[in-house]
Amino acid sequence: MKKYTNTGSKDTRSGFGAGMTELGQKNENVVALCADLIGSLKFDDFKKNHPERFFQIGIAEANMIGIAAGLTIGGKIPFTGTFANFSTGRVYDQIRQSVAYSDKNVKICASHAGLTLGEDGATHQILEDIGLMKMLPGMTVINTCDYNQTKAATLALADHHGPAYLRFGRPVVPNFMPADEPFVIGKAILLNEGTDVTIVATGHLVWEALIAAEALEAKGISAEVINIHTIKPLDEEAILKSLAKTKCVVTAEEHNVLGGLGESVSRVLALNNPAPQEFVAVNDSFGESGTPEQLMEKYKLNNQAIVEAVERVIKRK
Repeated sequence: MKKYTNTGSKDTRSGFGAGMTELGQKNENVVALCADLIGSLKFDDFKKNHPERFFQIGIAEANMIGIAAGLTIGGKIPFTGTFANFSTGRVYDQIRQSVAYSDKNVKICASHAGLTLGEDGATHQILEDIGLMKMLPGMTVINTCDYNQTKAATLALADHHGPAYLRFGRPVVPNFMPADEPFVIGKAILLNEGTDVTIVATGHLVWEALIAAEALEAKGISAEVINIHTIKPLDEEAILKSLAKTKCVVTAEEHNVLGGLGESVSRVLALNNPAPQEFVAVNDSFGESGTPEQLMEKYKLNNQAIVEAVERVIKRK
């Protein structure tokens, strides 16, 4: 397998902004709605170039979701943008009733997800949003790992019909996925082949999984690394194919251990091929204020935590 290298760290939210800029030029049906966070969501270029297709809703997120649902009736493809906490928890009823239940073609785009918005603290961080969104029937859930993948996912969602949740982050992180890597909704990407353990990672933990795989290789452990950018629909075939070789799995995510990727993988194993699993995730708690690095270390969401989880799960085979 080819080695993935950091080509220059960037924030994933800028990947979303770049995707929106390109969609504005390519697809006249794409419209953007923002809840008073134009700069944070990188909507600046879209607003400048297509003011007639940009709607500043203000701090009224529930209203934003309702307007977005209405715009789909006329054939528009609305992309809503605010922080993940406000994109999901604050407006869950509107999403459930007006978007998911009504099967509206709304793209709910959420920045500042997880712990890594850092200093804003627990009230702005959200660690349960993947669970909230994946439980909604018909909702596609995507959690991207870097700038390039976030841009690719944004472009792909414009061609995907149906409600969708796109989750990305605030901090600058390694940009390692090739810019020309095809983004297929629901199709995992095998990053590193291995025989001893499967590491299934999503979002910011994908890069940490690759670092962990190198550290494990030095210990004589061969780790297969899979980038799960789509939580729902989950690429069950890729997971089961890997588990047939390795016989054990570690899941890694910047999310509560309850309701996230790990539980989705557990369901696949329980129904098809039970195997030992360890979880790298936040252990049923809220976050707190701190730098992204401090929080990822405290809540054990880094490459060292993945290595330790691998060592535990291999002993259980």
